[in-house]
Order: sequence, then C-alpha cells, then structure tokens
Amino acid sequence: MHGYTQDKDNYLKRLARIEGQVRGLARMIEEDKYCIDVLTQISAVTKGLQAVSLRLLDEHLKHCVAEALAEGGQNADEKVKEASDAIARLVKS
Repeated sequence: MHGYTQDKDNYLKRLARIEGQVRGLARMIEEDKYCIDVLTQISAVTKGLQAVSLRLLDEHLKHCVAEALAEGGQNADEKVKEASDAIARLVKS
C-alpha cells in the first residue's frame, strides 16, 4: 500500500478538477481569449499540480521513505535517493 492510498479519493477529485481546468484552457485558446486570461488559468493549473506533487511527496517521505529507513539496508539508501531525485525534478519544473 502506498502512502497516499487512504486519501486517494481526494487526490482523484483534485486531479479531476485540474483536468477540467486544462480542458478549459484548450477552450480558451480555441475561442481566442485574452492572453493574460489564459496565462492566469495556466498559473492556476500549475499551482494545482504543484500542490498535488507536494502532498504526494510528503506522503512518500512519511510512509515509503520512513518505512525503508526503519528497515535499513540498501533499500533505505535507494528510497532516499529516489526521494531526492523526485525533489530535484520538482524544483526544476
């Protein structure tokens, strides 16, 4: 079981909302909406995805990484590296 499993419904609802925002963005482009309005909506989508990412990262650290560290060994090192790599990808985006 993954750390986010207990809150999966909330994640799915948030992602569905973001999906709707992205469809709205496409509609805005199709309808030649004002550039700043499109950019504002892109910002909202980006922030929504960032919020989901941060929550997932937090759950991963609390659940997967903490469990691996408690067990120790090579798996612990791999989980820490995996989390560090994920953080690096999030910081770059």
